[in-house]
Amino acid sequence: MKARLKRAVDVVSETFWVVPGLITLAGIILALILVQVDGSEILPPWLLDSAWLYNGGSTGARTLLGAVASSTIGVAGTVFSITIAALSLAAGQMGPRLLRNFTKDRGNQITLGAFLGTFSYSLMVLRTVRSEEEGAFVPHLSLTFGIVLAFVCVGMLVYFVGHMAGRINVDTVVDLVSEDVRRSMERLTVKEPKPDPPPLGFWDSAKQVDDSRRGYLQQLDASGLAQWALEKKTSVLMLVRPGDYVFPGAPIAFVKPMVEDAEEAIRIATALGPQRGSSADIEFAVRQLVEVAVRALSPGINDPLTAVSVIDRLGAALCDLVPLHLSTGVVFDHGRPVVVIPSVDYDGLVNAMFHMIRQNGSGSPAVLIRILDVLTAVVTSERAPSRVATLQRHADLVLDDAGRNIQSPADLHDIQTRHRGFVAMKERGPLGYLEALASV
Repeated sequence: MKARLKRAVDVVSETFWVVPGLITLAGIILALILVQVDGSEILPPWLLDSAWLYNGGSTGARTLLGAVASSTIGVAGTVFSITIAALSLAAGQMGPRLLRNFTKDRGNQITLGAFLGTFSYSLMVLRTVRSEEEGAFVPHLSLTFGIVLAFVCVGMLVYFVGHMAGRINVDTVVDLVSEDVRRSMERLTVKEPKPDPPPLGFWDSAKQVDDSRRGYLQQLDASGLAQWALEKKTSVLMLVRPGDYVFPGAPIAFVKPMVEDAEEAIRIATALGPQRGSSADIEFAVRQLVEVAVRALSPGINDPLTAVSVIDRLGAALCDLVPLHLSTGVVFDHGRPVVVIPSVDYDGLVNAMFHMIRQNGSGSPAVLIRILDVLTAVVTSERAPSRVATLQRHADLVLDDAGRNIQSPADLHDIQTRHRGFVAMKERGPLGYLEALASV
């Protein structure tokens, strides 16, 4: 239930209509409250005669509220149209999977909510205004607040135009997605290394658990599953991690020893959805950045500078990861593995960062050179032998692709020089790197 609750919270927080709906509801409730205050005669006479409150008649009040309501709902339609146009542009240039970054943007949601809330507020107040023949009631305080809301909407419109102009800028999008990568790394990494999972021989007598569902694993309640395994004195090996697709009828876990309610416990601890996206899926944020670079390298767009910008952000993420450790996904109890969840290791993370960019940019010297420069910058501070070996492998892949795809001898020479600089940086540090470049 915890996994499903987390998934529901994630879905609600990323749903576009929730914030506008709440603001609209707040406008209706505020109108009811202020009308009640106006009708209770608790306002002092001097305040009613003040120039700060609306002091016109019922005809003017209806005209004013009608103008506010009609103008705000009209501008709300314009705001919605601008948002749709921006989404279409973003989908074409940066990929449809990045649309969630626009729909969950609080600035867009609050702007639309401000107009809809003001419209609803004006309608609720308008229905209470009565002329002399109808009983003479003009809610002065409510009308004054309606005027204030109208001016707030003017400010929100100015804000929205500038906000959307910045949001559709590709550099802004890259920066926002790279911030998601940074937050994911902060949340899913640890300062001290975790124990490795047990060898596969430990699971020789384990029984598999099949799952009839289908979809992406969006949430996994590891702590709840571990507590259940402790109570049942068993061990669970999950075959999927958040972000993986669960195929109907395929095994989802192994249990040793098998207990009666294992299938139900695993079902309760996992929440599936039709789309990939999870706060526990570090590769998802990385792949969003990679998609921007891959689309920028497509022949239809041909924007290597955007790909270079993405590569820089990926290098910064690897530098942030230097003092940290990726979780191994193992929960132990007195030396016995209770739950083992597949986890992303450093090698897999770097593969997700650079493989597709290198493959799609193998004919672009600028992209290949930038990958080597970024790998060189990372290896200056990375000292773990396994991680350095991973960086070396990717640098060698860049050199191999350049040898097959780069036709210009001068461009190929530049890439070879950068590769020698990477090797010199790895073996002798910054001075060795400068010497390697100077000797060319």
